[in-house]
Amino acid sequence: MKQLEALASEAQSFAGSGPAMTEQTIQWHGGKPRSGALTDDEAEVARVMQICNACRYCEGFCAVFPAMTRRLEFGKADINYLANLCHNCGACLHACQYAPPHEFAVNVPQSMARVRVQTYTDYAWPPALGKLYKRNGLALSLATAAGLALFLALAALMGGGLFHEPMAGNFYAVFPHNTLALMFGAVFGLAVLALGVGVTRFWRDVSPGTATGAAVAEAAHDALRLRYLDGGHGKGCNNADDAFTLWRRRFHHFTFYGFMLCFAATCVATLYHYAFGLEAPYPFWSAPVLLGTAGGIGLLIGPAGLLWLNLKRHPQQGDAAQKPMDRGFIALLFLTSATGLALLAGRDGGAMALLLAIHLGVVMALFLTLPYGKFAHGIYRSAALLKWAIEKRQPNKLQLGSD
Repeated sequence: MKQLEALASEAQSFAGSGPAMTEQTIQWHGGKPRSGALTDDEAEVARVMQICNACRYCEGFCAVFPAMTRRLEFGKADINYLANLCHNCGACLHACQYAPPHEFAVNVPQSMARVRVQTYTDYAWPPALGKLYKRNGLALSLATAAGLALFLALAALMGGGLFHEPMAGNFYAVFPHNTLALMFGAVFGLAVLALGVGVTRFWRDVSPGTATGAAVAEAAHDALRLRYLDGGHGKGCNNADDAFTLWRRRFHHFTFYGFMLCFAATCVATLYHYAFGLEAPYPFWSAPVLLGTAGGIGLLIGPAGLLWLNLKRHPQQGDAAQKPMDRGFIALLFLTSATGLALLAGRDGGAMALLLAIHLGVVMALFLTLPYGKFAHGIYRSAALLKWAIEKRQPNKLQLGSD
C-alpha cells in the first residue's frame, strides 16, 4: 500500500507540474524515438495509468489493463492507443478504490474519453472539418441534413414537382440513376478517403508491428461481438449507477448490424442493376427491400436506445463535451432509418418525390460527417484491437502482469 501511495503521489506531481512535465520531448516505441508533447488530457491519462499500473485490481476487466502492464511510461502514441482500446464500459470506475472523491481521483473512463475524442480531431482529414464537427456535432449534422434535403427538394420541384401523380415507386423518374450514382459515389468516396487517411496516420503512430492472420481474426471477432462491452465478466456496463446492464451492448449491435444490413441492401440493388439489368423499384419481397427494411428497423431501435442511455449516463462515465458529437451521429442514424421507412411506405403515393428528397439529404449528410464523428471511433477502436491482438502475441519483457 505504501508503495502504491508513493507512486500515486509521484503521478499526482507529474500531472500538476505544468508545462515542464507535459512537454515530453521523446517517447520510445519499439526502439524508435518519437517526438511530441502531451496535452493536459493526455497527461491525465498518463497519471492515471501510473496509478493503475501499481494497483492492477482491474486487470481482468478489458484489454486496456493488460496492455498497460507492458509499459512503465506512457508516451503520446501509447495514450492514444489505450484511449481507443477503452470501450468506456465503466466497470473500472465502479470497482476503483481510488475513484473520486478519493484524493487520487482516478477516473479511467472519463480521462480516456477525453483523449479519444481528441484523436478523432488530431487524425481527421481535412483537420479543419474534424475541429468544426467536434465543437458543433449536433447542430452541424442537422443543418447539413436540412440543407441537402432542401437542395434536393428544390431540384425535384423544378424537375416535375414535389406532389405528383403516383409513380409506382420509380425513384429515377425524380432523379436520374446516373445523377444519383455520381452524387453518392463522390460522397461515399470522400468519406472512405478521409477515414482511410485518418486511420492510416493513427496506425503508423502507434507502431504496431506485423499483423498475422490469427491476430486479424481475433481483432475482428472482438470488434464484431463488442466483447469488451460486457464489463469483463459478462454482466455488462455500468451506465447510470453500480447496476450492470447489457443494454449498451445490445443497442450498439442493433445500430451496427442495422447499418450493415442497409449497406448490404444498397450493394444487392447495385448488383441487380448492373449485373442482371433489374432496375428499381423492387417488390417488397425482393432481397434489397427486405434487407433495407430489416436494417431500417435496427437503425430505429439501436440509435433510440443509445440516445436514451446517453441521456441517463452518469456524468463521471464520460466526457460531457462530446455529447453534441454523440447525439449528432445518433440523430443522423435515426433520421436515415425513419425517412427511409417513410419513403418505403409512401413510394406509391403522390408525395414520393418529397420523401425521396428528404431521405437522400439525410443519407448524404450522414456520409459526409462519418469521418469526423462517432463513426470514426469504430474504425480507430478496431485498429486498437488489432494492435492489442498483435502485441499480446509478442514477449512481455516487463513481466508486470499476465495476458
